[in-house]
Amino acid sequence: MLNKEWNFLKNLPGGNRVFSQALRWFVPYTGRLGAVVLEVGPGNCRVRLKDRRGVRNHLHSVHAMALANLAEMASGMALVYALPEEQRSILVEFKITYLKKARGTLEARSQFDLPKWGPAQDFLVPVTIFNSENEEVCRAEARWRIGPKQ
Repeated sequence: MLNKEWNFLKNLPGGNRVFSQALRWFVPYTGRLGAVVLEVGPGNCRVRLKDRRGVRNHLHSVHAMALANLAEMASGMALVYALPEEQRSILVEFKITYLKKARGTLEARSQFDLPKWGPAQDFLVPVTIFNSENEEVCRAEARWRIGPKQ
């Protein structure tokens, strides 16, 4: 599903913004973050988050949970894009390491080799978030449980 919509919109002017708005409607919690999808494909995703008051903490940097939400979004989109129609996924574990204060426009990047699809399995999806100077601000690892739809 996700791949059809993205493939249709990605080459249209403002298509990634339209896609991101639609995503906000279908995934309200993640949508509140206000991130914009830059690229998504099988085993890869890039998502941008602008620094603004609504995602900041008392230290004037992007809040730790906003970073975690951004990383989870990138990992899930890269995985879901690649899932065969008869498979589904759910997040079962999430680890994140904060390396420095996150300020300015951020980009979450997830890239990995796809697993061989089959019976229920767990799959680790890495994500790194970079600031506008291309410095790592955090690293995350999402463990997704993949299995057949019931």
